[in-house]
Amino acid sequence: QVQLVESGGGLVQPGGSLRLSCAASGFTFSSYPMRWYRQAPGKERELVARISSAGGITNYADSVKGRFTISRDNAKNTVYLQMNSPKPEDTAVYYCHAYDFISSTDYWGQGTQVTVAS
Repeated sequence: QVQLVESGGGLVQPGGSLRLSCAASGFTFSSYPMRWYRQAPGKERELVARISSAGGITNYADSVKGRFTISRDNAKNTVYLQMNSPKPEDTAVYYCHAYDFISSTDYWGQGTQVTVAS
């Protein structure tokens, strides 16, 4: 079955850096666009970044543009989110997401907590 497993979260200081990883299995990873979402306490889940199946097209939320970078390694079935110069407002649980257009099914990872604090 489809599995998305995030890792790399933790405590990071403002201005530092952190890289999140999402290991995928159970589907043809290289055929699927991938997304990172986040959800802060008391707030709705929001889209952070997305990447096309081949990795050539990326989009970002305005709040992270210029600081975060999404990338993927289709040989390793893994998508990444490089977080540079994080801010306290980036504190949230970060989720990896894939959407199966054939079955109209959303797939989510379990999430990884990122806390930005000094």
